Amino acid sequence: MTITAKGRATQQRIVEGAATHLRSTDPGTLTLDDVRAITGTSKGQLFHYFPGGKEELLLAVARYEADRVLDDQQPHLGALTSWAAWRRWRDAVVARYRAQGAHCPLASLLGQVRTTPGAAEVVSTLLAQWEDHVRRGIESMQADGLVDGDLDAGQHAAGLIAGIQGGVQVLRSTGESRHLEAALDLAIDRLHPIAART
Repeated sequence: MTITAKGRATQQRIVEGAATHLRSTDPGTLTLDDVRAITGTSKGQLFHYFPGGKEELLLAVARYEADRVLDDQQPHLGALTSWAAWRRWRDAVVARYRAQGAHCPLASLLGQVRTTPGAAEVVSTLLAQWEDHVRRGIESMQADGLVDGDLDAGQHAAGLIAGIQGGVQVLRSTGESRHLEAALDLAIDRLHPIAART
């Protein structure tokens, strides 16, 4: 389906309106009538842009929320070129998830559409982009002689992101961020040359 610029704007307005609503409620309670009321769109418009109905709309909102995960970490995530920058990014990640608490819009949305084609792709794309930012930050630090050149940047980035995800799951279950903070602090500390850590 070819969508005009005006149509893309309407489609985006629907997604953003639904996302805003879902950040303050349970995705399971969202109805298409809710979306129509929130976004000022007709039933015909909703099914024109989201012919798969609520499930397709929720998947689109999940993609939008996945982008927000990375956007919320900028400009720090894209500028991991000094130890101070890594500390700012670390603090931004912790602050984001502390503010989010037990309610994770992205996890809730993906739980609703987990069997929908494209749901796994949302997660895979998010993790790959996040990992790529971290890897490039490590490589930049290696180029400047601030991180051991023999360290596997890709593997360390993957481990760091896995640590964040584990810490976030604990935070969602307990309300405590110390596991998330520990995962970040240990991974960032590991980047320092051995001489600087002894």
